[in-house]
Amino acid sequence: MLKMQLYHHRNKLDFKMYSNRKQIDQIFNQLERLEILASKEPPNRRQNAKLRVDQLKYDVQHLQTALGNFQHRRYAREAQEREREELLSRSFTTNDADTSIPIDETLQFNSGLQNAHRGMDDLLGSGSSILNGLRDQRSTLKGTHKKMLDVANMLGLSNTVMRFIEKRASQDKFIMMAGMLATCFVMFLVVKYLS
Repeated sequence: MLKMQLYHHRNKLDFKMYSNRKQIDQIFNQLERLEILASKEPPNRRQNAKLRVDQLKYDVQHLQTALGNFQHRRYAREAQEREREELLSRSFTTNDADTSIPIDETLQFNSGLQNAHRGMDDLLGSGSSILNGLRDQRSTLKGTHKKMLDVANMLGLSNTVMRFIEKRASQDKFIMMAGMLATCFVMFLVVKYLS
């Protein structure tokens, strides 16, 4: 009977914590809307409105942290109660082969250290692969830079040739004009002296 009441009480508490979390999420959504509205305020009131929204966000984050801490403490307390019940329900005899008590905290600490060690190895591995990728990109960019310099040099040579061609074309135009004028002058002289 006592276990049923405890179970019912835990379910109520879980539901209340879930509803509190949901309300906090709704408050965050409302605060995002408020932040948008605060940015639309007139300039003389905008800073004050943003300050108030930031203060509300800060307060809600503290509430969320407090709720998370409460939930963590509750789960830890329930785990301790389960372990206590397990230890109390266990019967120990002097001839019992399995009289060792599991050392959960030390095991959890050890597994946490192993997880951290694995995480650091993963970070080092990913950092090494990123560094190798950057080296590859550097060599690729060096090759691309060299090709671009070669193309630029070729274009520089081509630009020089193009300038010579344009200069030659303008010179040819002047020579053609001078030739046409000289021909017209000669024809004029021929027509004048022969007629």
